Amino acid sequence: MTVGRTGDFTWRHRMWQHLEATLGEGAYAIVGPRTGLYDAEADAPVSTAYADPSFPAPARRHLAGWGEGWLHMAPVIGEAVTASRADVLLVSLGLIDLGFYTDSEQTAANARAFITAARAANPGIRAVLLPVIPNVRAESDAPFAAACALFNTLLAKAVADLSVPGSPVLLASHPTGYDIHADTYDGTHPGPSGEHKLAAAFADAMHQAWSLGGRYAPAPDPVPAPDPEPERAL
Repeated sequence: MTVGRTGDFTWRHRMWQHLEATLGEGAYAIVGPRTGLYDAEADAPVSTAYADPSFPAPARRHLAGWGEGWLHMAPVIGEAVTASRADVLLVSLGLIDLGFYTDSEQTAANARAFITAARAANPGIRAVLLPVIPNVRAESDAPFAAACALFNTLLAKAVADLSVPGSPVLLASHPTGYDIHADTYDGTHPGPSGEHKLAAAFADAMHQAWSLGGRYAPAPDPVPAPDPEPERAL
């Protein structure tokens, strides 16, 4: 949901547009060790084909992976925070954990380990965590739906337990009006409207809690430049 695939804008692109509009160039930096999109044919995050080719390379940085969750990120977040000197983490994780790797309690324990490791690397780190958005599987798999609901309850408790004045942790609201049938292309991964709603959830949480940036206002998709007129010879 965060790394995106070949041809996506990604919600990271929408967040970059928001930060440009509300903070301005040079007032922030997007950091992380990765820049690529997931390429389905290569089954690897090697694509550079963002939907907006003008998305600048420095703003493409991230720490996200196709099929990676709290289980995978908890062991690497400390090193990533140290290397990038990150001050704020925007985290959307958990669905893949619950779907394939860990139960609700184990996933919540990995989320706690993630925050602990990030804080060890930067004692003043701030974080916004997005609750799991149940995907299409939850509509027909009642135990999976229950696992998602339980994890979100446990995640809220972890946020309450771990947030401290010098290093606050926020639980973002469920993205307003998010519809997996309209805002995703496959019942899980966000399409353009879903990307905006995910970015808005993070942006509004930061604005409301920390007065960082402003309220989210979707920027229009860039208009492709017209093809040049062909030369005509008589």
